[in-house]
Amino acid sequence: MLSVKRNTPAFFRILLVIGFGYFFWLMLKITLEYIPFNPEVSFLMIKQTEVVERPEYLTFFYTHVYTSIFVLLSGFLAILRRNFVLKNFHRNMGKVYIFLILIFAAPSGIYMGIFANGGLLSKISFIVLGFLWWFSTLKAYQLARQKKFKEHKQWMWRSFAFTLSAITLRMWKVIIVYLFHPNPMDVYQIIAWLGWIPNILIIEYLIKKKHI
Repeated sequence: MLSVKRNTPAFFRILLVIGFGYFFWLMLKITLEYIPFNPEVSFLMIKQTEVVERPEYLTFFYTHVYTSIFVLLSGFLAILRRNFVLKNFHRNMGKVYIFLILIFAAPSGIYMGIFANGGLLSKISFIVLGFLWWFSTLKAYQLARQKKFKEHKQWMWRSFAFTLSAITLRMWKVIIVYLFHPNPMDVYQIIAWLGWIPNILIIEYLIKKKHI
C-alpha cells in the first residue's frame, strides 16, 4: 500500500501529520454540515434543481460525502505504514481505502460530476477525475494481488493524489477568490482542473525521480 520511506526526516513526518490533521478537520466540518439529512444546507442550496428534479441525486451526494471522509482518513493512515503503525494495520487501512473508492466514492463522484457547476468544462473535469480515481485505485488493487508491490505503491500514490483533490481544490478556491475575485462560475471551471492536475503531476515527478 502507500508508504512513507523510513529515512524520511522525523520533522517532516510531524509536519505531515499536523498538516493533514488540520485539513482533515476542515473536511470533517464540511461533512458534519450534512448531518442530519437536510437538502437545504450549504452546497445543496445551489443544487436545488437536481434535488427537486432528480430524487437519486441526494443518495449519490450523501454517499460521496459520507464515504470520502473515510477515504481520506484510511488513505493517510495507510501512508504512515511502519513508521507509525503495524504492517497489518497498514494493509487493512489500504483495503478499506480501496473498497470505499471502488464501490462508493468514485462512482458517486462520477455521477455528481455530470451535474457539476461551471458548465461543460467543469463537468468534463470532474467526470475524468472520477474515472481516473477509480481506475488508479483498481490498478493498485490488481498489482497488490499480483504481489507487484513497487508498481502497486506507485499506483496507490496516484490514487491518493486524486483523493487529495477534495482538499486542494478548496485551497485553490480560497486563493483564487482572494486574489482575483472572479465570477463564481469561472471559479468552478478553474478549480475543477486545478484541484487535481497539479497533484498528479507532482506524483508523476516523484515517481520518475524514484522518491516514492
